[in-house]
Amino acid sequence: MHVKKRAKIFIVCTMILLLALIGRLAQIQLIQTESFSKHHINLIEASVKQRTQAIVLDDGRGRFIDRNGDAITNDYYPSLVLFPFLKGMDWPSDKIAAIIGVPERELIRAVEQAKTPFAFGGKYPLKLTELQKDQINALKIPGVFAVYKQVPADERLAEHLIGIVRQNYQLLKERYPEKLKNSLISPDTAIGITGLQRAFDEFLLPEGESKLLYHVDQLGGPLFGLDVKYTAPANPFYPTAIKTTLDKSLQTMVEKELDKIGLKKGGVVLLDVETSDILTLASRPKMNDKNPLAEPGGINTMILPQIPGSIFKIVTAAAAIESNLKVNSRIYDCNLNLYGEKGSERELGLLNFEESFAKSCNYTFAKLAEELMAENPDYMEQYAAKLGLIGRIGWHGDVFHFGNFKQFPEEQTGRIWGDQKDKYVKKAINQTAIGQKEVRLSPLAVANMMATIARGGEKKQVRAVSEVQYKNGTTLFSFPLQNLEGEQLSSHTIDKLQHLLREVVQSGTGVRFNTLPYTVAGKSGTAETGREGFVNKWFAAYFPVEYPKYALVVVDLDVRENEAKTYEIVEKIILNIYQSVNG
Repeated sequence: MHVKKRAKIFIVCTMILLLALIGRLAQIQLIQTESFSKHHINLIEASVKQRTQAIVLDDGRGRFIDRNGDAITNDYYPSLVLFPFLKGMDWPSDKIAAIIGVPERELIRAVEQAKTPFAFGGKYPLKLTELQKDQINALKIPGVFAVYKQVPADERLAEHLIGIVRQNYQLLKERYPEKLKNSLISPDTAIGITGLQRAFDEFLLPEGESKLLYHVDQLGGPLFGLDVKYTAPANPFYPTAIKTTLDKSLQTMVEKELDKIGLKKGGVVLLDVETSDILTLASRPKMNDKNPLAEPGGINTMILPQIPGSIFKIVTAAAAIESNLKVNSRIYDCNLNLYGEKGSERELGLLNFEESFAKSCNYTFAKLAEELMAENPDYMEQYAAKLGLIGRIGWHGDVFHFGNFKQFPEEQTGRIWGDQKDKYVKKAINQTAIGQKEVRLSPLAVANMMATIARGGEKKQVRAVSEVQYKNGTTLFSFPLQNLEGEQLSSHTIDKLQHLLREVVQSGTGVRFNTLPYTVAGKSGTAETGREGFVNKWFAAYFPVEYPKYALVVVDLDVRENEAKTYEIVEKIILNIYQSVNG
């Protein structure tokens, strides 16, 4: 009896174990073949990978190019792809070497060392011409292909503006639930987390990889002869290219100068005056490769509000001129401090309005602000808005089914007041008039203000991207130039501001730039940050004055004033631009 009972228990346990194994097998092979375990592993793909060798030609995600079509992220050009099974064959390596102009021994050595298919030339494969590509393919050599391949950019440019891409299943599920549900994208698809990668993510999503592959046996030899297959997404128009407004050569120059000079925190914005398109945007500190989202390197300081200091005097000056305060007939005692008391750190003597602006006299603009606020408590916001300083500055509008699409999703808007009650407090008015207290403006907005003044007062949205292109270079969507809403300054006020900004360089705080090959108009700013001895050091400019083409802002943030690199950077950038234009 005991033997029979034990036998029954053994049989039942065996059946349970077999049923569990069958259930597990069904789960693996029938039920969760494309999304197995919490890691969402595609078992079909994993199985194929085990018995194939492949070289990915294009991961399928769209790329970024500059205004001239030059690659910013991934380049895409004809490359020579070689398969490792060539080492066991007699193939015309001499003919290939002659076509591409390299010693034959280099080709043979590369193949002998290869365990997987590779693009000849390493991380940055040798770039072939169209003629070389056609000549190689005409030979029809098994395992030798001349094909377009995605190649990483040789340097990382505009990293804060372009943004980063990462795998994040939770975020992927939130953004694209239907695509995941219908298996249009895989659970391990990388998505844009910041910057333009985030803004244009739906345009950039891969529809699948393009690759060359062949099946191998246990020893890595060809399983089905020498048949190499090409696989690619069915849609020939993808992946897309995002055509930015950046000028790669200028971006490269600016970033090299920042690194050479050693700017620790701050950056540069360079705009095209005619369009308010970004030519260059560089933020420091750089991103941390291991943790790019970690502060401070993970922050794009150029689109975040900063304390502007005397840059804001442009707003006060514009309001005084347009409000007919008869500034031209008055003299101000610039030996007095901001509050009209003796003991100013910078005793400048008796100055008129133009001289006060050029030499950045705090007392003059604090006094003007008191008078303006007595007449209109909202003047500061109104005139900041007329100059395009507050509100969303970056391009925004409707794009297909995207309502209110934003090219700068992380952009934060500027502000003038922290507490509306301060509008009636004299000292708060004095401080606000010179860009202190609660005034915060982004370098991007300040650059756009300079472009607005330079082109005569027309306010425009700032573009970082001009169009989205299909793979063949035709246009999927074009982003039109768009004006910022709201009132503009009168032409008389703009003319006067242009004159004032030129005087800053001719006889005021920017006189250092008066000897540059381009004529420059601009305004300096030194803002107290709240840390004793530390300031934000600004210079905002446009040039050449006779036919304005560039609007430039450089800011060194939270730095000791005597260590600020601002003026040196401005000088280097303008000189380099002049030399590149004039040889």
